[in-house]
Amino acid sequence: MALLNCNDVIELATDLYLIAGKNKARFPYCNSFLITGSETVLIDTGCGIERLKEIDEQVIIDKVIISHPHPDHMAGFNLLKDRFLMLPEETGDEVNDLVKLGTRFTGNLEFGKEWARFISNTRGLTPLRDPDGRFGHGDILDFITVRLEAIRTPGHLNDHYCFFDHSSKTLLTTDIDFTSFGPWYGNPEGAIEPFMESIRCVMELPYLRVCSSHKPPIEGDATAEFNQFLKMFKNQRRMILKLCEKPATLEDLVKLSPFYSNRFNNRLIQNIFEQNMILKNLELLIRDGLMKKTNGHYLTMK
Repeated sequence: MALLNCNDVIELATDLYLIAGKNKARFPYCNSFLITGSETVLIDTGCGIERLKEIDEQVIIDKVIISHPHPDHMAGFNLLKDRFLMLPEETGDEVNDLVKLGTRFTGNLEFGKEWARFISNTRGLTPLRDPDGRFGHGDILDFITVRLEAIRTPGHLNDHYCFFDHSSKTLLTTDIDFTSFGPWYGNPEGAIEPFMESIRCVMELPYLRVCSSHKPPIEGDATAEFNQFLKMFKNQRRMILKLCEKPATLEDLVKLSPFYSNRFNNRLIQNIFEQNMILKNLELLIRDGLMKKTNGHYLTMK
C-alpha cells in the first residue's frame, strides 16, 4: 500500500505501524498507532486531520481506541465518529460534553467552561460519544497478529493506559513520552508518586521497542530514557525547592511559571495547570520535611 511508504508512517512490526503526529507530534498533536491485523484499528486520533483522512481512504479504519481522554489524543475523532469506539473502563460520560470534561481537567465549572471554549475554538476539539466497548487493566485486545495487553498507568490521568503487544514485544507508552517538558500531571487527578510507579511498572516489561505518543520510537533497551524521565521528577522537585529559598506564596510561584515559562497561549488555563503541578510538589516536600508553610508562604527548610 502506498500509505506504508509515506514518511509519516513507520512500520514497527507485522501489522503494527506508528503514524507520526503533525508538527513532530508536539501538543496539540500526538502519534497514532495503526493495526492492520484481523481488523483495522487506530489507537488515538490526534495525528492530524489530513493524515487521518489519508489513512482511512487507503485502509478504512474499523475501530478506534482512545488511550486516555486528553485533547491531543481524541482530536480528529469526529472524522471517525461512526466507527466502533473503545474507551478505558474508568472513563466516564464527561467525554461526551466538553464543559464537563473541562471541569474534570480544571476542577471548577467556570474554569471548565473556559477550557471548553479554548480547546474547541483553537484546537477544533469535539466531544466523544458513548463507547461501543470498554477495556480495563490486563485485558488482551486480540487482533491475531497483534495482541495488545491494556495496562492502566495512573498518575498522568486516572484512566491513562499503555499497551504491550505480546506478538512483537512492542510497548506503546502513550504519555510516558520522554519529552523535554518532562512528566505532566497538571490536572487535579494527576499524581507524582503513582506516575513514577506507573513508569517503573512498564519499564520492567520484556519489550523490544518502545513507542510513545510524542517522540520517535526507541529500538532495543530504553532503560536510559525511562530513567531520565524519572529523573525529571527530581529535577522538578529541586526547582520548587530553589524557588522557595525565600518565602513565596503559591501566587508568587505560579507567576514565575517554572513549568510553562509563561509560553502557553491561554494564561488562565496555564495558571491552573501550573498551580496544580506546583502544589503537588509542595505537598510532597512538606510531607518529607523539606518545606514548611507559614502564613501562606512556603519556605525551603535549610
